[in-house]
Amino acid sequence: MAAPVAAGVAPVRARFLASKEQFHAYLRAGGQPCGQAGGEGEDEVEKKEDEVEKKEDEVGSCLSEPPAKRLRSEDLSQDGERREDAGAAEKEPAERKRARGQNKSRPCMKPNHYEQSRLCPSVTQGCAEKCYFGPRCRFLHDVGEYMAAKPADLGRSCVLFETFGKCIYGVTCRFAQAHLGDGYQNVVNTDLAKQWEGKSLVRNNLSKDLQHQLRKRKFSFRKADEYLRGLAKPHGSGGKGDKATGCSTEEQEVSNCTAPHEGLGDSPQCSVLPEPGEDPKPDALQSPGPTGSEEASAIKTAGSVTDEDTIKLRAREKKKLEIQGKLYLAPLTTCGNLPFRRICKRFGADVTCGEMAVCTNLLQGQSSEWALLKRHHTEDVFGVQLEGAFPDTMTKCAELLNQTIEVDFVDINVGCPIDLVYKKGGGCALMTRSNKFEQIVRGMNSVLDVPLTVKIRTGVQEKINVAHKIIPKIREWGASMVTLHGRSREQRYTRSADWDYIAECAKIASPMPLFGNGDILSYEDANRAMQMGVSGVMIARGALIKPWLFTEIKEQRHWDISSSERFEILKDFTSYGLEHWGSDTQGVEKTRKFLLEWLSFLCRYIPVGLLEHLPQKINERPPYYMGRDYLETLMASQNVDDWIKISELLLGPVPTSFTFLPKHKANSYR
Repeated sequence: MAAPVAAGVAPVRARFLASKEQFHAYLRAGGQPCGQAGGEGEDEVEKKEDEVEKKEDEVGSCLSEPPAKRLRSEDLSQDGERREDAGAAEKEPAERKRARGQNKSRPCMKPNHYEQSRLCPSVTQGCAEKCYFGPRCRFLHDVGEYMAAKPADLGRSCVLFETFGKCIYGVTCRFAQAHLGDGYQNVVNTDLAKQWEGKSLVRNNLSKDLQHQLRKRKFSFRKADEYLRGLAKPHGSGGKGDKATGCSTEEQEVSNCTAPHEGLGDSPQCSVLPEPGEDPKPDALQSPGPTGSEEASAIKTAGSVTDEDTIKLRAREKKKLEIQGKLYLAPLTTCGNLPFRRICKRFGADVTCGEMAVCTNLLQGQSSEWALLKRHHTEDVFGVQLEGAFPDTMTKCAELLNQTIEVDFVDINVGCPIDLVYKKGGGCALMTRSNKFEQIVRGMNSVLDVPLTVKIRTGVQEKINVAHKIIPKIREWGASMVTLHGRSREQRYTRSADWDYIAECAKIASPMPLFGNGDILSYEDANRAMQMGVSGVMIARGALIKPWLFTEIKEQRHWDISSSERFEILKDFTSYGLEHWGSDTQGVEKTRKFLLEWLSFLCRYIPVGLLEHLPQKINERPPYYMGRDYLETLMASQNVDDWIKISELLLGPVPTSFTFLPKHKANSYR
C-alpha cells in the first residue's frame, strides 16, 4: 500500500525516499555507503558539515532551504487552494520569509575575476602590429608571458576546432592543446574549414556600421515617423488624466467615458484625450473599426506620389503565421538562450522565440541586448519578443528590426510581471493602459512586413480577469495571434493556470489563433490543453524542467530517460555554449553561468521510474529521494554546490573565489 503523500509533494515510491541527512551524506560519500566514504572518519564528516553550514550562512538567507522541502504550509492542493499543515513542527517559523522574486543583489563575476592577465585581441586575431588600443593598451602582447600565467587546459578536444576546422580563440582557448602547433601557432584543418566558408550559422548579428548609426541617431525611421506624425495633437493642455482612459477627472464627469473597472475599451462615442506628456491618439484610432480610407485620410503627406503611396502592403497581404497545432517554446528570460533553444529544437520544438528584448536598449545599439535577437540556422520558425511602454519607441524598434534582421514574427510582451518593467508602464501594465496599448499594436503592425503577435496574462489583479475584454480589441488592432498565460500578475505561480478561462478566451478570439500557456509538463497536460479549443500550446517551465517534453508530446509517451542520457544533453548544451559564447576563459564561464541557471530548474525533474503514479505535476515539489545511481541522485540535488559540481564535470574546476546565486529566489535551494 502506498504511503500517504503530503499536499504539494510529488508521489515518489517509498523505497526511493530519503531524509535530508541521508541524501546529503550519500552525495558527500560520492555514491558509496556512508560508512565507506573513502575511509573518512566521523570527525572529518562532521567538520565538513560544519563548513557547509557556515558557508550557507555567509551566502545569505535567500539560499536557505525552501519551505517546500519541509512540507511548507502554502503547498497547493489539487484544486489550487492552500492548506495548513496539521503538525505544528512542520509549520514555517514566523521569522522566515517565503523565497520569491529575484535575487537582485547577486554577485557579478566579471572577466577580470577569471583572468588577471589577458591577451590583447589583436594578438589573438593575428594582427598584433595593429593594436586597437595603441600605446594605451593594458593587455598583454607577449604570448609566452601569457601562456606562462594561463590556467591549465580543461580538455584535449576543442569543439570549435572539431566542428569548424579552426578555433578563432587561438592560444586563449581553454582547450588550446587540440589546435596549437610549434611556437603557439594556431593549427587549421583546411579541408574542414572550407566546408564552412561563406555559411552563416547564426544570423541577426549587430554590425558595427548599424551600431554607429543607432548611437549617432542617423538611422532613418521613415515609416514610424509617418505613423507618429499621424497621431493627432491634443486640443488643450488639460490636467492629470486617468491612466487607463487618458481622460482628465473633469472631462470624465462631462463625457461618458468607460471606467477602468468596466473594461479597457474606449466607447465609440467617447473622445479620449491623451495622457500628459505622452503621444496623443489619432482620430482614426478612436473608433474601434475604421475603414482603410479613414486611416489613409488621417495621415497628411506632401510631395510627389510614389509606388509606396499607391501600392500599400495591406494586413491580409502579409506573410501568414501558420503555426496552428505546433509546439511553441516560450521566450524565456536568461534560460531561453540560443544554446538552450538548440536543445529544445532537437527534441521537437516547432516554434522558437528569442528572450525578451527591451526596445530602448535595441534603439541605443547595445550589443548585449542585440545578442538576444540572434537566430541559429536550425530555427526554421523564429520570432523575437519586444518589451516597451510607449508607441514611439516600440514602433521605431519594430521598423528597425524589420529592416535589419530575419524573423518570422515579432511578439509584444504584455505579460511580464516584474516590478522593474511594470512600474514603467510595460509588460502587464499595458493591459491597464488601453490607449497606449492600441497605439503600440497599430503602430508596430503598420511598419512590419511579418506578422505581429501579443502575449498577455489573464489580468493584473488575482481575481479580476480582463483578457476576454482585451482579446477582441487586439484582433481588431491587427495582431495575427495572441498567447494567453492562464495566470494574473499578482498570482504569479501560487495557483494553477486557469485553462477553463483560456478555453473561454479561445472562443472569443476566433478566427484569430490563440495559444494557451501554463502548467504543461506531460503529454497528458498538452492533450487536455488542446481539447480546450486553443490553436496550440506554448511551453515554458516544462521545457526547462525536461526539454525532452516536446518528444514525449509528439510520441505520446512517458520517457524514462536515464541519468547518462540526461548528462549527454548537458554535454551538448556546453558544446553549443562554447560555440556560441566562446571557448576562452570568458566564454567558458559564461557557459557555466547559464548552465547553472538551467540546473536550478532541471533538478525539479523526477524520473518516471521513481514515481508512484504518472504524470508528475509541475506544481508538485520533489521530496528528498535516492536515484537509481549516483548521477541521478546528484541531478536531483537542490544544493547550489552540487550544481557547481555537475558544471565541473563538464567545464573543469571553477575559478578561485567563484560564487553563484540563481536569478530567482525560488530556485535558491540548499
